[in-house]
Amino acid sequence: MSTVTPKHVAIIMDGNRRWAKLHGLQAIQGHQKVAREVIEQLVDRCAEIKIPYLTLWAFSTENWRRDPQEVSGLMSLFRETFGVNSSRLHDKGVKIQTIGDLSKFSQDIQDNIAHWKQVTANNQNITVTFALNYGGRDELIRAMTALRASTTLDQPLSEELISSALDTAQMPDPDLIIRPGGEQRLSGFLTWQSVYAELYFTKVLMPDFGPAELDKALAEYQDRQRRFGS
Repeated sequence: MSTVTPKHVAIIMDGNRRWAKLHGLQAIQGHQKVAREVIEQLVDRCAEIKIPYLTLWAFSTENWRRDPQEVSGLMSLFRETFGVNSSRLHDKGVKIQTIGDLSKFSQDIQDNIAHWKQVTANNQNITVTFALNYGGRDELIRAMTALRASTTLDQPLSEELISSALDTAQMPDPDLIIRPGGEQRLSGFLTWQSVYAELYFTKVLMPDFGPAELDKALAEYQDRQRRFGS
């Protein structure tokens, strides 16, 4: 059994709508519980046990296809998250980052995100990255487009060069990817970066995935022997 703590934990935040339905609530109320309660609890736990990077997939490139009322509610939650919630995270020494194509969001949301990324830039307790309008294929397309524009045709591609053009260039690849909600697939989350990540799937829905559930995932991670292809 390993006692090594992962440097980077990433979570696919799934099951919010099903949790709301089970409790006789509107879909947005499942998202609200996660945004207003669960995220901060997970951040606190990761900071407590010295996990330096936590990435949370909050909105995918496909989520725009959902019911317009739910999407509108999510936009309101993003305004709340990058407002009062970000202020509390800042007070705890959290550095806030994002990955994904933010250009699709309204200007006020983009401005709020930019503000809190700047305000928290020098915080060092933990880096929390929100994946917003994120999709692994979209990220690779954007990275390849940027490389094509900035490199010469005869410059050979390498893993290092591609990694440097990704949204995650300033952080290590995830050691552990967790998906609550019962599905056992990554759905395009961190497509390039996940090749050697340990995967943990649980039927627990995201609104119920608090620190105790995180500890279960970490305990299983420590039971595994990572081989990296060797």
